[in-house]
Amino acid sequence: MRTHYCGKLSAALLGQTVTLAGWAHRRRDHGGVIFIDLRDREGLAQIVSDPDRKATFATAEKIRNEFVLKVTGLVRRRPEGTVNPSIASGEVEVLAHDIEILNPSLTPPFQLDDEHLSETVRLTHRVIDLRRETMQKNLMLRYRTAMAVRRFLDERGFVDIETPMLTRSTPEGARDYLVPSRVNPGEFFALPQSPQLFKQLLMIAGFDRYYQITKCFRDEDLRADRQPEFTQIDCETSFLEETEIRAIFESMIRSVFKEVLGVALPDPFPVMSYADATRDYGSDKPDLRVPLKLTELTELMKSVEFKVFSGPANTPSHRVAGLLIPKGGDLTRGEIDAYTEFVGIYGAKGLAWIKFNDIAKGREGMQSPIVKNLSDAALRAIVDRSGAKNGDLMFFGAGKIKIVNDALG
Repeated sequence: MRTHYCGKLSAALLGQTVTLAGWAHRRRDHGGVIFIDLRDREGLAQIVSDPDRKATFATAEKIRNEFVLKVTGLVRRRPEGTVNPSIASGEVEVLAHDIEILNPSLTPPFQLDDEHLSETVRLTHRVIDLRRETMQKNLMLRYRTAMAVRRFLDERGFVDIETPMLTRSTPEGARDYLVPSRVNPGEFFALPQSPQLFKQLLMIAGFDRYYQITKCFRDEDLRADRQPEFTQIDCETSFLEETEIRAIFESMIRSVFKEVLGVALPDPFPVMSYADATRDYGSDKPDLRVPLKLTELTELMKSVEFKVFSGPANTPSHRVAGLLIPKGGDLTRGEIDAYTEFVGIYGAKGLAWIKFNDIAKGREGMQSPIVKNLSDAALRAIVDRSGAKNGDLMFFGAGKIKIVNDALG
């Protein structure tokens, strides 16, 4: 039925007769000549119907947006000044010899190029939503990514093995989705939260390197990074050290980004230890776009008389740390109190602070209820270690390491 995709037409096909199939993206009547932008998954092609072919022209007059068409015609160069460089087929057009309406369409619920659609409208008319260029590109990107992953892993000896979907419940991080068993009344299968047990069995069986692009199911509340059904690249290996495993999958990510997006990622990736991350950022997944780091003050506070700091500083598994906020001196007392109330959800009993108004004046240039409890030497050390400048503010956390990290991080 079809000889070419719309988005694949080019000047190399000039003078050839082609047959296209797709959806009427737009129809324009310009004084007797009808132009139709025909769309398929590869892009658009301009179809021209003139009155010289009466039957074809009569059909073109009936066409409306989203009609499904089959068009046979001659590829010719667009007239000078009408080339469209924004589409792949923009140098050429097809002079229609025959147009067949394969399926008419009701008026679409929205224009496909509407950028301000609500999620409700899009999901209600999902099949129309998936015709939009953005969604088509997203699904093709997903496909190309999956293929790039498969090629990479296949080349390195990984074996693609499917594991069962109906299994028994196992201890995981979320609740299972349950499926009633027809042949065993009162008993249930569980959908897998991950193929963890199966891939471990495969390692014991000697398959050495396994992978699977597979569905997983977790019955938990929706969040930005949590969905009940999702796809993951699942891998398992035997007889490899941690550094070897990291090297393989860093290389996979670099390869996929380069092949699919043309983006060159660093080689090797920057590495941060868990200890460094929690010490400097209070989190094992810091957002490095935020340049704020915690200032370690535990050793410094061991000898101060202020028990709120010296107590935790001298207690195992506790720490004292500060978070310097550049230009934070502009915060009002009400805003500071709001932050103090906020960190209470992490178990923090309070949030001490110092505003650095004029560092050259020493303690006289610092504003805080706790300044009077700290020695000049301790205050100077805080400034030196944090790099504080005039107009900055520092929040302090003192207590159990996890509470301090959660509150400040």
